[in-house]
Amino acid sequence: MAKVCYITGRKTRTGNKRSHALNSSRRTFKANLQKVRILVDGKPKRVWVSTRALKSGKVTRV
Repeated sequence: MAKVCYITGRKTRTGNKRSHALNSSRRTFKANLQKVRILVDGKPKRVWVSTRALKSGKVTRV
């Protein structure tokens, strides 16, 4: 199972590391995901949720 936010769909993104000389190499930007228990269809389920979704109140913990 991949680390993807159950609510917002946020996941690892890719980009470039750029040095002072503008050399580039690949890097990853990881989303801040937490494994929490939430209600899914009336039943508690443990899923990955982004901290942005938790902070904004899109989901409540059980």
